[in-house]
Amino acid sequence: MAITADHIRKTLDDYLDVHPHDKGRLVTLLELLDASADLASRKEFRGHVTSGAVLADPAGRVLHVKHLALNCWLLPGGHLEADDVNLLAAAQRELSEETGIPAAVVMPAGHRPVHIDAHHIPANPTKGEPDHQHFDFRYLFHTSADVVELQTEEVTAAAWRHANTIENETLRSRVLEALR
Repeated sequence: MAITADHIRKTLDDYLDVHPHDKGRLVTLLELLDASADLASRKEFRGHVTSGAVLADPAGRVLHVKHLALNCWLLPGGHLEADDVNLLAAAQRELSEETGIPAAVVMPAGHRPVHIDAHHIPANPTKGEPDHQHFDFRYLFHTSADVVELQTEEVTAAAWRHANTIENETLRSRVLEALR
């Protein structure tokens, strides 16, 4: 069953209950939800929802992957698929696909995103995609496992880095707090 607008709105509302100061950054997402946009579709170029994983190991390191198309280091994650049942499961699926780490050895830290990021994605003419926005619902997970096999169609490398190297300041502080 595909992720619905109701699920996205409920997840967003739960998140904003805890982080109300983030509402200003997410106003476009709220407007698109109000306009009944299909935010689960990657063909919604006003912006669409993605789901990401912040995977921490017992030493407080976080897994980063080098994204092939963007040629930069990111946290695992990606677009929603028709068979995703919720955003948390989508994040876990993306993590497993990109790293080969089985879902059975990855534990979610909770059911609410640790962060929702709105960021610009440049046009990709080879995929026929104009520039657009991603609204990335990021979930924190724990594991003691290591990368098994990279999804080379999307990821060229993986590295464990201390959580204090997470670029986004808000995400970094929330992850560091959760790992204490």
